Amino acid sequence: MTALPGVPVALALCSGLLTALSFPKVELSFLAWIALIPLLTALEGQTPRAAFRLGFIAGLTAYAGLLYWVIIVMTEYGHLPLFAGIPLWLLLSCWLALFSGAASWAAVLGERWGIKAALIFPLAWVGADYLRSFLLTGFPWTMLGHSQYRLLPLIQVSDLTGVYGVTALIVLANVVLYRILRAVAGARVPYPAKSAAVLVLALAGTLWYGFHRLNLNQIPPAGTTLKVALIQGNIDQSVKWSPAFLDATLDIYSTLTRQAATQTRPDLVVWPESAAPFFFQDDGPPSQRIRGLARELDTAILFGSPALEQRNGRTAYLNSAFLLDRRGNLLGRSDKMHLVPFGEYVPLARLLPFVKKLVHGIGDFVPGREIRPLNASGLPLGILVCYEAIFPELARQHVASGSRVLVNITNDAWFGRSSAPYQHLAMAAFRAVETRTPLVRAANTGITALVDQNGHIKGMTPLFKEAVMVGEVRSGSAGAPYLLIGDLFARGCLLFCVLILLVQWRRNTNRIPRVTKGDAP
Repeated sequence: MTALPGVPVALALCSGLLTALSFPKVELSFLAWIALIPLLTALEGQTPRAAFRLGFIAGLTAYAGLLYWVIIVMTEYGHLPLFAGIPLWLLLSCWLALFSGAASWAAVLGERWGIKAALIFPLAWVGADYLRSFLLTGFPWTMLGHSQYRLLPLIQVSDLTGVYGVTALIVLANVVLYRILRAVAGARVPYPAKSAAVLVLALAGTLWYGFHRLNLNQIPPAGTTLKVALIQGNIDQSVKWSPAFLDATLDIYSTLTRQAATQTRPDLVVWPESAAPFFFQDDGPPSQRIRGLARELDTAILFGSPALEQRNGRTAYLNSAFLLDRRGNLLGRSDKMHLVPFGEYVPLARLLPFVKKLVHGIGDFVPGREIRPLNASGLPLGILVCYEAIFPELARQHVASGSRVLVNITNDAWFGRSSAPYQHLAMAAFRAVETRTPLVRAANTGITALVDQNGHIKGMTPLFKEAVMVGEVRSGSAGAPYLLIGDLFARGCLLFCVLILLVQWRRNTNRIPRVTKGDAP
């Protein structure tokens, strides 16, 4: 195959840029459907090794643009100098770029062995995304499918496939459009109409299913209805853990909660992650203030606060959520299960004694022991603390354990006014669709939001302003197939990709000449 005129590296850079622009904050989501065409053009005539490099360049460009906020976290809040923050940002971007490089490698290798790109590239891309969702604790941030979070008919398929189904459709569309463009340009492309027909059928089936689910879910499901009030305190990160600012923090949350009570009589008030920056278990005056507020307003209050417990004779610290009933009595506690590496703990701390975690306040956190719902007014709540909302398996486990409303409490102050809070919300919305469970989100500095079980974001607060959001949520149906099968689609893509590459390798072992250094591709 002869490469089209152009510089492959420039084309790969173009793909990375288009990919980054398809996500919030810019949010030109339509670009995702054409973003990989320059990369596919660059891959023409390349060896698998060169294809990996080009895919890596495209991924590095995309993630460097999407994750620029890491520099803000590292320098402004991690107190690292800029010359240290920039390499860490690039290191994370390089790690994620490895997976787009691997997908490109597999696609070119498969095509050299006679496997159609329309088959191998979507499989390889989804398989690579699945791997990065759990390797080295996992970081499934901004997968291609997440860019479409506002296209409700399209994303309903997530209750079958997770976000991976949307990603696969986008990658397939890129491959088919690339093949059509080549055919129009006069290149010999076998069966472009067949590829187009496959894409049309896949899109039509996905949209039919999406409209069907949306129409089906317009009928309110039977179940408990809960009036909620979400409180956005907008506490500056620089004073959040200062004991001198504790009373002022509680004053802000108390005032906003009373304001919410004048708008409606909420069944549940939700404060963000670590809204109570002290050990509530100590039951001192600050704890009594929150208990008294619940009694005064006759409402349950859910709030984030650090917790401690004894493990193996040592004190362990947890990032937790506490739920009080209308009388101020403690109903239960939910602990964060998936901690932020280098933010809440240092991986391999014994081997890296010189590395300190970025969060200054309590100490190294440990994950919770089990997932269990908290019951508010007869409605079980599944608590996702901070970036736990980007992990679909955690939301699935909460709903499987009996939760019928997902509650995401978070402190996104770390991100500043970057695109990260918008990206975070986009990913959280998928958890509602995948599990058919509404999600309410209280964020310290925003974005606070209400998301129904179809992924419709009913309201969003502005960043870095005190805010109150009130609304009504109904018990989710928890009827999503995804709850039972999980990431079967993504695992199947990965397994099928590996199998067909192995089969073709076996078939071509004796037919493909060995390529030595210096040979033409």
